[in-house]
Amino acid sequence: MSRAPIAILLGLLLVAAGSPAYAQAKPDEPKAEEKPKTLWGETTLFSYLESSYVWNTAPTGRGNHNELRLYDFNNNFTFNVGEFSIKKDPSDRYPFGGGLVVTAGIDSQKNHALGIFRDSDDQFAFRNTDKFDLEEAYGSYKIPVGSGLTLKAGKFVTLLGYEVIESPNNLNFSRGFLFSFAIPLTHVGALASYQITDWLAMTAGPVVGWDVAKDNNSRMSATGQFAFTPPIKDLAVNLNWITGPEQAGNDHKTRTVLDLTGTYTAIKSLTLGLNVDYGRETDDASLAASGTRKDTDARWWGWAGYAAYDWTEKLRTALRLEFFKDADGVRTAAIAPGTSVGLYDVTATLQYKIWKGLVGRFEYRHDDADRKAFSIRTPGLVPTAKTQDTFMLALYYAFF
Repeated sequence: MSRAPIAILLGLLLVAAGSPAYAQAKPDEPKAEEKPKTLWGETTLFSYLESSYVWNTAPTGRGNHNELRLYDFNNNFTFNVGEFSIKKDPSDRYPFGGGLVVTAGIDSQKNHALGIFRDSDDQFAFRNTDKFDLEEAYGSYKIPVGSGLTLKAGKFVTLLGYEVIESPNNLNFSRGFLFSFAIPLTHVGALASYQITDWLAMTAGPVVGWDVAKDNNSRMSATGQFAFTPPIKDLAVNLNWITGPEQAGNDHKTRTVLDLTGTYTAIKSLTLGLNVDYGRETDDASLAASGTRKDTDARWWGWAGYAAYDWTEKLRTALRLEFFKDADGVRTAAIAPGTSVGLYDVTATLQYKIWKGLVGRFEYRHDDADRKAFSIRTPGLVPTAKTQDTFMLALYYAFF
């Protein structure tokens, strides 16, 4: 045998001897078990401060306000909110949980549940209520039945909607028409949640109603959610609903909303979102009082599409396209009860992480209506424009 083949053979033997992982299969070594989380390790803290400046490109109407807006209702500078949140979800190790969320600032006035820091005679824009709110206060417990039945009771945010109260958790700074008019914000009541299969979870329970802690009738409403995780990577779909009487002293005239949300994040750096709503209230009180129509049922519906792209770890751009139809003028009260109005909005947001928890947002929003609904003038509260354009600069600092 020549020297070359012998050298090659010796080399292969040396590689095999020095690289056992490749030369022969070894039984898998047991992985080190993860250390169970402590009680504090299962607790989540969240806190932030936010301020903004809003500039309306056209002369604004009553009180220098931006019409049909919620948290960006005031033109010029606003200290929006300061929030502290502490939450713990029930687990197998620690089956009890709970949450407490307190806020202060102008935004807090918009979130009050009737009966908690808000009197029944104080209506939008809630200038007379405290600039403080108990947004959530609940307890929860996981019962070891099947995959685990979780019970929750107290005050908590609604299951409905793609956008949420906390601005840092939204793709845009301003909230859309669906968030502001189509759905409630908070409830007082109880919920039960159960993971039925790997791809389906269900939540349901009784609540006092829409944004109320003290019911104005003797019958509860019911709310729930079907949460789907289909076999498509990074796709989540929720079907949410609420139904029940919301009119004072009446247990039979129901308000019902169906709410569909979806999020898709399988494409790197890209987030896509969708929200579709349909609502109806039988024999609405304001339509019945007008005496101008036989059909006194109120209806509203709409959709919103979201797209956000993270160009770097610090820079994100986001776009929202939205349509909301207040078919009977009840939800927006933009014109008068019984007057239909269709609203569109296009919102573009540039977000930049400036330093640690400090984040800046620059946003342009264009609102459009199929009839005059903006720049409301006094006396008579007469709308004078079909469009509204605003520029917004917002800063928030997240501590946790």
